[in-house]
Amino acid sequence: MKDIIYEDSNFYIQKENSSIPWLKIFTKEPFKELGDMPKELRSQLWELYDIVEFHMKFYYKPKKINMASFANMLPRVHIHIMARFEEDSHYPNPMWGEKLRDAKLNLPDEDKFLKTLHLALSQELNTSKERRTLQDDRRK
Repeated sequence: MKDIIYEDSNFYIQKENSSIPWLKIFTKEPFKELGDMPKELRSQLWELYDIVEFHMKFYYKPKKINMASFANMLPRVHIHIMARFEEDSHYPNPMWGEKLRDAKLNLPDEDKFLKTLHLALSQELNTSKERRTLQDDRRK
């Protein structure tokens, strides 16, 4: 798959080709609904989301972060995360809605963001996995 910026045994994060920063988190297993996922995987999904949102807000300083999960066209769990700006081509409409203007956003370097995010995901998720393993060991 192209434009994968992060992958582990349960999830991958893909970049959407767009004029705004837009990432999608996918489950590797074809769960149709969030409620079909084991609770531990749902927790991991939101952990991924939290890291992506934090870094998107810090790096791009958008007006708003949009999150969506329709999954009508692709019936599997995936979350869209989009940094939105008042001067983007669709704001305040959703990116799937009516385009309101031609926009030229002056955004920081995307490659730098993606590299920083990949590193953060790798480090923070490894720390979380270690913490969960320690907690599991203490319960035994």
